[in-house]
Amino acid sequence: MIRVIVENILLFLLPAAVYVGYMLLTRRRASPGEVFNDAPLVWLFTAGAAMVIASLIYFASTTVGGSPDQKYTPPYMKDGRIQPGELK
Repeated sequence: MIRVIVENILLFLLPAAVYVGYMLLTRRRASPGEVFNDAPLVWLFTAGAAMVIASLIYFASTTVGGSPDQKYTPPYMKDGRIQPGELK
């Protein structure tokens, strides 16, 4: 669960990180504080939110799952080995 939260936070912050990196590379004497004073924060927020929403929609629509009539068998021990769970 923490992995999902961290991935979404990183996706949300990615446009701002790219913007700050670009501005620091193109402006010779700019500090990160100065870059954020002139930053288009509304557009960066919107771009980050759009990336998170798009990734959630993509993964929700492409996740492989079973049909409602299938039965899930949880992992079990057989002959001293763990057999993985499966849909039947």
